[in-house]
Amino acid sequence: MTPAVLAGVDGSPESTVAAHWAAGEALRRGAPLRLLHAWPWLTDGRASFADPEDLPLTAQRMLAAVAEEVGARHPGLTVQTDVVLDAAVDGLVAATEDPADADLLVLGSRGLGGFKGLLVGSVSMAVAGRAAVPVVVVRQPAPEADAGAVPEVVVGVDAGAPSDTVLDFAFRAAELRGARVRAVHGWDLPAAFAVVGFLPSGTETARLQAAEEKALAAALAEHRARHPHIEVVEQVRLGAARTLVEDSAAAVLLVVGRRRRPHDLAPRLGRTTHAVLHHAHPPVAVVPHA
Repeated sequence: MTPAVLAGVDGSPESTVAAHWAAGEALRRGAPLRLLHAWPWLTDGRASFADPEDLPLTAQRMLAAVAEEVGARHPGLTVQTDVVLDAAVDGLVAATEDPADADLLVLGSRGLGGFKGLLVGSVSMAVAGRAAVPVVVVRQPAPEADAGAVPEVVVGVDAGAPSDTVLDFAFRAAELRGARVRAVHGWDLPAAFAVVGFLPSGTETARLQAAEEKALAAALAEHRARHPHIEVVEQVRLGAARTLVEDSAAAVLLVVGRRRRPHDLAPRLGRTTHAVLHHAHPPVAVVPHA
C-alpha cells in the first residue's frame, strides 16, 4: 500500500490550509491523505485504555468537517481521519515512525499550538526537528504562482557536504509539479578573515566564488544525469539563510535538510533551517538525512 501523506489538524485556519496543501500533494503522489488531531488531555496513563467513543465530540466533528471540505475540493482523494491519543509533538512524531504508513507530514505555520507572534509555532518547529519523514510547513495563506511562470522548487545545497536524500526529495517534488529546480548554495567567508578583521579583495572573492560554483556543479552532476528532463538553475551567493529566503520568494516549495541526531540532547534544527522556517514565504520542506 502506498504510504499516506499526513496532515496535522487542530481546527485553526492555518492547519486547514495545510490540509488542503497536503491533499494536493497526496493526489500528485497517488497516496491517501490521513488527517491527524492530537488529543493531549489523555496522557495521564489512561490513553492506552481510552475508547474513541469517549473522546469529545468537538474533536471528532472538527476532523470530520475538515475531511469533508478537503474531499469536496479534491475529488477522487481517499481521506482518512485519526485522533492521536498523545501530546501534539510526541503524537505527531510517533505517527511518522513507520515508513510503510507515512512518508510526508504537513503542518500549518501556526496551526498547532501556536504563539501568534511567531511565524512558525513551537509545535511545528519541534516536529520538524524530530519527525522520521520530511515535514512541510505551509504558510497562511499559501503563495500564488504567477500566471504563465515556470513553477520552481528551490533546494538549499551544502556544496561541501551535499545530501542525496535532500536532493532526491527536491527533484521528485519538481518532477511531480512539472517544475524546474533552483539549487541554491549560500557560502560564508572562511573564518580566517574574521580573525584578521578584514574582507578579501575582489580578486580573492571571485576566486572563492568560482570554487563554490564548481563544488555545487559537482554536487548536482549525478542528479542532473538521472533527471535530464528537469531544468536546473544553479545559484551561488554569499550568505546561506538570506540567500535561500530571497531566492525562494516566488517558489512553489523550498527544500532544506536536517541532520538526524544520535541522541535527544543534540540540536534539532541547524541555524539556516531554523531561519528559513521563520522567514521564507513558500511552503518549506525539512528533510531528515544522515
